[in-house]
Amino acid sequence: QPVAKVEPAADDPLKGEFSLADATKGLTGKGPLFAEIKTSKGNLECELYEDKAPITVANFVGLARGKRPWKNPDKKWVKKPGYDGTTFHRVVKGFMIQGGDPQGTGGGEPGYVIPDEIWEGAAHDQRGLLCMANRGKNTNGMQFFITDGAAPHLDGGYTIFGKCSPDSVIEQLASVSVQGDRAVDPPKIEKVTILRKPPATKK
Repeated sequence: QPVAKVEPAADDPLKGEFSLADATKGLTGKGPLFAEIKTSKGNLECELYEDKAPITVANFVGLARGKRPWKNPDKKWVKKPGYDGTTFHRVVKGFMIQGGDPQGTGGGEPGYVIPDEIWEGAAHDQRGLLCMANRGKNTNGMQFFITDGAAPHLDGGYTIFGKCSPDSVIEQLASVSVQGDRAVDPPKIEKVTILRKPPATKK
């Protein structure tokens, strides 16, 4: 389905214009784009669906690499890695783990929104899918979640833009103690590294 046009934020230094080429500038190597997410419970490797969700992947990569300006909790536009040192603040075992909020509260936003990219055949049908969190249609910003199981009720409402493994790390992240849906001691996202590399050969 066609991607909606969203109104650029009035004070966005880039006026909402940010492409995959901007996001990946200076990356070396060949092959698909990956995000390596180093967490306090182990490392995740996420293949990014740049062909299916190019706007979302450009945004995520741009924030991770410090190429896409965003508004920090002091409401100042900054160009620095947006995910390093953040947490998975919301955890619902068997459903998903949510992170990427610099405030760590679930209320943080980057100061702009990007549209939903609901691609043909997109289904929340397994653990490990990397998806954008939102507050309704076309309100994606920085926060993302990783599924910890099938969640068909999310189909059609959330952009799926990658697939993370191994399952064992997702299970560990999803198994931290919670109060309601808040992690008591939220697992850390220590660093997100973006790289291109050939896909792993199937054994």
